[in-house]
Amino acid sequence: MNTLHVKTGDTVVVLSGKDKGKQGKVLSASPKHGTVIVEGINIAQKHTKPRRQGEEGGIISKSIPLKACKVMRVCPKCQKPTRPAHKLGADGKKITVCKKCGAEI
Repeated sequence: MNTLHVKTGDTVVVLSGKDKGKQGKVLSASPKHGTVIVEGINIAQKHTKPRRQGEEGGIISKSIPLKACKVMRVCPKCQKPTRPAHKLGADGKKITVCKKCGAEI
């Protein structure tokens, strides 16, 4: 099973591509394909045709997946992009912490 360094709901910053430097929230993550969909990032326009009577066609803007290696998690405490580190908590469970400020993510 593949794992990703980001999960649904995390705030991330884009490291490369046309949206470099922009921040957004992860809407969905696909570990099998190694991709994530980030809110407001990597927008593509899709032309749709009306399929039923009364339905309108037009141009729809849609977020498309981008590779998970092109995003980095942002620490909610220090607001800096950081690679996640893992520590054992007091109860013996593995927790994710910020490498820059040490806060739990």
